[in-house]
Amino acid sequence: MKILVVEDDRNVAQSLQLLLSSYNYAVDVAVDGKTGMQMADAYQYDLLLLDVILPDLNGVNLCQQLRIKGLKTPILLLTGQGGGHQKAIALNAGADDYVVKPFDTEELIARIQALMRRGGVTHTPILCWGNLSIDPSSRQVAYGTHLLSMTPKEYAILELFLRNPHRPFNAKVILDQVWTSLESPGEEAVRVHIKELRQKLTASGAPKDLIKTKHRVGYQLNPLYASSSEPEVDAELTPPQIAELKAVNDELRTTLEQLRSTQAALCQQFSI
Repeated sequence: MKILVVEDDRNVAQSLQLLLSSYNYAVDVAVDGKTGMQMADAYQYDLLLLDVILPDLNGVNLCQQLRIKGLKTPILLLTGQGGGHQKAIALNAGADDYVVKPFDTEELIARIQALMRRGGVTHTPILCWGNLSIDPSSRQVAYGTHLLSMTPKEYAILELFLRNPHRPFNAKVILDQVWTSLESPGEEAVRVHIKELRQKLTASGAPKDLIKTKHRVGYQLNPLYASSSEPEVDAELTPPQIAELKAVNDELRTTLEQLRSTQAALCQQFSI
């Protein structure tokens, strides 16, 4: 999940970045309204966190302009005033919620998660794909009964797959969703993380192709393993098994012939 923070106070911006990163969000920071507008246009975010007082373009006007452009992403405004008038201004500008500074970090995270749920990004239920499961609230990953240790980027990639299990993602899209705009390490980083993810999953008992590569399309979870039971594997019958089945078949044929004889006798008896 990716969040854009638009905050001109660098100390506050850094604190927000550290806080949100601890919840495995990828965080981009813009220090003024115009830069925030450019980044919101250039990248896809799951939520925008805008300070009201910004140089060049304040948070309220930025929010208004983004809504005029048709942006549907949840927007949360940070304001230094908590009166009803300020709240009305924020909501009328198109914001989904607002938080008064100085804010309680627990409340801020709760409001962010509530907005994402409202916007269709659910964080509380455990996400499963067959025997693979992740708990977004605790950020735990398990395959069957095995808990897996994940780096933040590995976890973010896996969560992206589990939230969109039928959609393939190419390396560029994964970079946009998981890495910040300042990181941008290149598509090779995605391939390395996918390889490490596969190794960790396989070591926990998962099939090697649980994360499937679709040539020239991208990566996605393998639909063969969507259920908790592994797919059945066709196997040839052994000679003893064939002999046993033949004996059972012969016995059934004999029984059927006896039933037919009995039925014919009864019909003859009652027709006399």
